[in-house]
Amino acid sequence: MAPSLSPIRSHHVAVIGAGAAGLVAARELRREGHSVVVFERQKQVGGTWIYTDHIEPDPLSVDPTRSVVHSSVYGSLRTNLPRECMGYRDFPFTIRSGVSESRDPRRFPSHSEVLAYLQDFAKEFAIEEMIRFETAVVKVAPAVDKGIGKWRIESMEKEKKVRCDEIYDAVVVCNGHYIEPRLAEIPGISSWPGKEMHSHNYRTPEPFRDQVVVLIGNSASADDISRDIARVAKEVHVACRSNEADTFIKRPGYSHLWMHSMIESVHEDGSVVFQNGKTISVDVIMHCTGYKYHFPFLETNGNVTVDDNRVGPLYKDVFPPAFAPWLSFIGIPWKVVPFPMFELQSKWIAGVLSGRIPLPSKEDMLMEIKTLYATLEAQGIAKRYTHQMGITQFEYNHWLASQCGCSETEEWRKEMYLTTGVRKRAHPETYRDEWDDHHLVSQAYQDFSLYA
Repeated sequence: MAPSLSPIRSHHVAVIGAGAAGLVAARELRREGHSVVVFERQKQVGGTWIYTDHIEPDPLSVDPTRSVVHSSVYGSLRTNLPRECMGYRDFPFTIRSGVSESRDPRRFPSHSEVLAYLQDFAKEFAIEEMIRFETAVVKVAPAVDKGIGKWRIESMEKEKKVRCDEIYDAVVVCNGHYIEPRLAEIPGISSWPGKEMHSHNYRTPEPFRDQVVVLIGNSASADDISRDIARVAKEVHVACRSNEADTFIKRPGYSHLWMHSMIESVHEDGSVVFQNGKTISVDVIMHCTGYKYHFPFLETNGNVTVDDNRVGPLYKDVFPPAFAPWLSFIGIPWKVVPFPMFELQSKWIAGVLSGRIPLPSKEDMLMEIKTLYATLEAQGIAKRYTHQMGITQFEYNHWLASQCGCSETEEWRKEMYLTTGVRKRAHPETYRDEWDDHHLVSQAYQDFSLYA
């Protein structure tokens, strides 16, 4: 087993970020008896769900000193999961009594409704009293002079511009992964005269009126943004790896929105050539290609790295064996129902830190990670998909719940996630407003009544 903690112990824990992961981490750590400080560089809770009109001057720049905007939310964004499925396990995502009439009651609500829900959560559990707002974490490193498991955190409050140096027993990293853009490689892009951008900087369709736009990607953001822009643009072309090389099709319901294979090259005359042989003159290329895991503040002497978007080594996507349990990460897995998973990860971390839940030895954790990597490689799964879960998230959640001694994921929540995915693929235009899983909604609200 890992070095034992004296049961049951309270520790001084730093949580980095007050988004959906950081909020529930703070609650669970305090519930377990730990003292908690949450560092949040913005002036309110919500993380990536805080919409802003501001965009970065150049989000494609590799300059580490560039001004970074910490939201990638666009104006028309609605959730692609139903609210019943999304919410924390013991704080249902419903319209609560006594709240503003301006709230969005839709089952697949806007980003503003998700932010309001997180604000409700923070208020309900008095989390804001633990948060230092407008305080950026500059450096997190082992405090070797203070003993095993100690961490030195350097932070800077926005107004005072003075660095604060503190020692903590443990650090929980909850800074999200929707900030640092990932880009597709495009032959010839350095001499292409058009505008190149990332979806991180997309807010509204109006700037693309009467233009020819190419979007790269086939995820939720590319799907939403392509339809959004198609209302005003001259033409919209979506390029993605999932289309065969000879594919060139109009998207049903849109007279000037086409699907393509990937871009083969771009040229000085402004043209874009696709692998299917189609050539068009383009004004804008938008990368809807996701984000990089990015921990610019974290110094671990190579014990935790990000290699082709694999954060590792991490035991169960949470603990790096070299520093377990004193350093942990929440929210690394993707293609998941995030909030309930954050909650279970938080419960696990809190219980491990208190000594109530044991961890395997460092050697056993490393062996399991090595086995996982070998399995992925044997299956031909690229490193960048290490943390992708999909249907396997429910097995993972069940394991977390068993460690924590709490109930596993509700069956209706699992079925709702799967049913929504099927409906989205079959009816991408209407799945947010038309559905046939009313029996699952009824089951959800029966469960919610237990928390009323």
